[in-house]
Amino acid sequence: MDAPDWRTLLENVIADAQERQRVANVLGVNPVTLARWVRGESIPRRDNLQRLVKALPAQQQTLTRLLANEFPAFDLSRDEDVSEQIPAEIYSRILNTYVTTQDAQRTWYLSDLIMQLALGQLDPNNLGAAITIAHCMPPSGIDHKVRSLRQMAGRGTYPWNTFLDQEPLFLGIEALAGYAAAVGHLVAVQSRDEMTQVSVRWEKWEESAVASPVLLGGRIAGCLIVSSTQPGYFLEFRQKLIRQYTELLTLAFRPEEFYAHQQIELSQMPSDEVQNMRISRFRQRVSEVLQDTFRESRPITMMEAEQIVWADLEAELLDLPDPYVS
Repeated sequence: MDAPDWRTLLENVIADAQERQRVANVLGVNPVTLARWVRGESIPRRDNLQRLVKALPAQQQTLTRLLANEFPAFDLSRDEDVSEQIPAEIYSRILNTYVTTQDAQRTWYLSDLIMQLALGQLDPNNLGAAITIAHCMPPSGIDHKVRSLRQMAGRGTYPWNTFLDQEPLFLGIEALAGYAAAVGHLVAVQSRDEMTQVSVRWEKWEESAVASPVLLGGRIAGCLIVSSTQPGYFLEFRQKLIRQYTELLTLAFRPEEFYAHQQIELSQMPSDEVQNMRISRFRQRVSEVLQDTFRESRPITMMEAEQIVWADLEAELLDLPDPYVS
């Protein structure tokens, strides 16, 4: 016997806890929200109704009919969900920022804007997500290879902080971003419990993650990293969005920051604890470099001093006898 209304049908579906979590992830909502819909305490937005129909293919015909009884304007034939694509106005806003921002500020402004916009579309219901950018460190050593990525900036929704650029970190082949940079394509891990050969350096609150390399003409500049508090969150349509935002992110990098795949030879980097002990003195070391170069009558800019210190820190971390021994 058919359910009398779409809420009863949904109630029967989400009675199974695993199915309830799956449907919630597809819709990008909290499982509690599904229960509120069932009880009539809130009304789904049109895009959520569209996605709900897609999430339940076995009940699609019945669900569409029942939804039409309550929402006469509901039209399944309008199959294209704008939330699964980057809206045209976002492209326009990013391009406008690109052409109107001065060279010295373009990287920061574009990176921050793209992260804000991506986060808003990937986590519209504030379930908990973080998005960070890791840049390739300049090639170093005798072989002149890129040995690590440096996580430079980020944005988050609760439980992460809004701004994540106060937590710099070097990432190597042991991290998801390092693996994605090495293979040259997007990599997703849907759960901490997922059996996979992909190396993941799980952070606090992170239950699923994606790393997408920033590529231009086959050359790589870094990675866009997106994390969620929800397992199984990065379904194909979200991965597609992440690829699109990563493409836009190429605008934030200078041509000389892209390196050929043959130059990428990532090492394993030490633990967060080991790195933090050394990075905590970053500002002090920058000040020392500025003072030294001034005394030697070869003054440099703040940015140049920072680059020197980052390169020195990377070299020190790479020289440690074991990545996880201080």
